[in-house]
Amino acid sequence: MKNAKSIIDELGHLVPVKNKHTVVEARATHVITSAINLIETLKVMYPEAEAQDLTKRLVRAILQEDPAKFHRKLNQIKKGTSPHG
Repeated sequence: MKNAKSIIDELGHLVPVKNKHTVVEARATHVITSAINLIETLKVMYPEAEAQDLTKRLVRAILQEDPAKFHRKLNQIKKGTSPHG
């Protein structure tokens, strides 16, 4: 993730200050909309308890910058080793 952050930092230096807010706003809107769509998909595709657990893990993965937190649970469900599945 360090490479991605350094690339984003470099690109941030190329964008005029006036446009940085616009870029951040557009990216945030895209990410938030995508996350909402994913959560809605989880609710449709999984039983309630699994969907809630996956939603919590998705948020936790984002906050802790660790996608593995979400993927581990998803893999447990796929393998049938989840307590909810």
